[in-house]
Amino acid sequence: MTKALTPPVAKKVPHEMEIHGHKRTDNYYWMRDDKRQNDEILAHLKAENDYCEAVMTPQKSLQDQLFEEMKGRIVKDDSSVPVKDGRYWYTNEVSGEEEYGRHYRALNEAMDDKSLLLDVNELANEFEYYELADLTVSPNDNLLAYSEDTDGRRIYTVKFKDLTTGQMLEDCLLETEGEVIWANDNRTVFYVKKDLQTLLGFQVYRHVLGTPQSEDVLVYEEQDSQYYMGLGKSRDDSQIFIYLSATETSDVLYLDAEQPMGDFQRLLARQEGHEYGLDKFGEYYYLLTNSDAKNFRMVRVALDAVNDPSQWQELIAHRKNVLLEGLELFDSHFVITEREMGQIRFVIHDYSGASYQLGFADECYFAGLGYNPEPSSTSVRITYSSLTTPSSVYECDLATGQKTLKKQVKVLGDFKPQDYASERIHITARDGEKVPVSIVYRKSLFNKDGTNPLLQYGYGAYGYTIDPVFSSSTLSLLDRGFVYVIAHIRGSEMLGRQWYENGKKANKENSFNDFVDVTRALITQQYGATDKIFASGGSAGGLLMGAVMNQAPELYLGVGCHVPFLDVLTTMLDESIPLTTNEYDEWGNPNQLADYETILSYSPYDNLAAKDYPNTLVTTGLHDSQVQYWEPMKWVAKLRELKTDDNVLVFKTDMDAGHGGASGRFKSLHEKALEMAFFISLLPQPTD
Repeated sequence: MTKALTPPVAKKVPHEMEIHGHKRTDNYYWMRDDKRQNDEILAHLKAENDYCEAVMTPQKSLQDQLFEEMKGRIVKDDSSVPVKDGRYWYTNEVSGEEEYGRHYRALNEAMDDKSLLLDVNELANEFEYYELADLTVSPNDNLLAYSEDTDGRRIYTVKFKDLTTGQMLEDCLLETEGEVIWANDNRTVFYVKKDLQTLLGFQVYRHVLGTPQSEDVLVYEEQDSQYYMGLGKSRDDSQIFIYLSATETSDVLYLDAEQPMGDFQRLLARQEGHEYGLDKFGEYYYLLTNSDAKNFRMVRVALDAVNDPSQWQELIAHRKNVLLEGLELFDSHFVITEREMGQIRFVIHDYSGASYQLGFADECYFAGLGYNPEPSSTSVRITYSSLTTPSSVYECDLATGQKTLKKQVKVLGDFKPQDYASERIHITARDGEKVPVSIVYRKSLFNKDGTNPLLQYGYGAYGYTIDPVFSSSTLSLLDRGFVYVIAHIRGSEMLGRQWYENGKKANKENSFNDFVDVTRALITQQYGATDKIFASGGSAGGLLMGAVMNQAPELYLGVGCHVPFLDVLTTMLDESIPLTTNEYDEWGNPNQLADYETILSYSPYDNLAAKDYPNTLVTTGLHDSQVQYWEPMKWVAKLRELKTDDNVLVFKTDMDAGHGGASGRFKSLHEKALEMAFFISLLPQPTD
């Protein structure tokens, strides 16, 4: 790869900041424009895009080839497994070259008499970006509510359709979080309103169909900006829930779904550090709680005794090495999702105390509960995938555990699962902890002799676990000899709650050390060639990339850094920026000296230095509401100023997208093709 142009050079305007007696100078602070209308900033982003395009021009044919490969593996005409919800069966279908699907329902599983609910292609037709979020039908099956985002900032508009006439209602709810919950009267809905400055949901409103939004009633407002807000309905449809969650604390309010004009009541007294999930079924609440249980335990309690922990009946005790992740209630059984040594399994319980485990044979895989709207069902839908097995849907008999494969996603072309192999290994980090690592490669192109290119992916934050799932697009790398690796570093919950806590706040450095130590061990164990190692991560994984590049830049030939959280200290000091205050429990509050010093020690932007860095591709979205575009923009400018190498640094901003990148099932493949082409082009080219 050659640099085709002189890269854009940003002007420097010193901006002084001081707190705790410590001064910092940010020469690129001027790049922030909350309104995204500053001509100079937009011109600089365009110059960066032009430079990226020019640098990547020699790889244009490779990008196109990769895109066509990835697109060519996707079945053009496809549909989801129908799911019964009430009287109807629901499915969505995609066809041909269309980016989006169509949603249907029918009175039988064969979908013989299906009727169209929504054609998302039609809705998205006039927009560069389109996301359909919530799609929910009223209890009497006659009305449809759906929410849409047309600019990528996750600010949703809710619309309504009469399914008996096919006509749209006049009701339109603006500036929402996207969730819509129906009361049982079929005319009242609840939704969360966004704060347009912080982009946090903080108010719950009640809307009665046929009235203007201006008359909607505020039923709850959260004063503590550390809490995320969501809505839900109990398993038996008798209660509506407001879910409030900070990083380390849960809170739930409830309302009788038959009495939508009533007041929400707090279920449990808010207690800092108490996290729980719950559902209601019949006369009981069922809770997964961390009260006296770091990895959670399950209890059942009568409705009128929920505030008396002495009345909680423990159904599943806490176990040190087993994390309880989920619960689904049925009439005859309940299903618990557990994780032990990084591996997911399901345990099916009847209400008398008997249970059995339901698992899969792969060495490493991901499985999750599918959509199971009917508690009367005698079977549970489970989704399954591994690094070598495409996404599959199983129906499992609750009484016997017998699994029936309902569908496996088809991969077009010459894909054969037996041509690939996956492994789960554990690598000892510098402090002695063993880090799980998932690995996949094409057997015929891998000899474990230290010659293969290797791409290592990581995230490591918020307790979110990157599970080993199948990706048809990754085949384009595997078929070119790449080894693909997921490092399950601290900051996830791969090995339980303690694994997460050991990778956050004052322990954040463990995430970066784990990633670097995994890379070094993989080289030592000859999974990858010393001079062909790549790394990639997005969002908090972009922070990981920035920190790793500062710690051990010599390890990586190329890095992909996507919608990256790079300016951690400045962002966490600015409460006007979306998501700042409710993430103090994740990163720390730098208004406190100890947290300030911790964040300062690793914040990628603050720790850039005059030294060699890897070839780097950075991507973002102008309308990103989670990590603002100016974080990577500033970081790229400062990196260009300081780096002492001749390696490539390119920065691409999608001027129409937000945090999730391009919308549609094919458009997003262009972004993947760009990164793959960037990495492949850096490899030593074979000589004749």
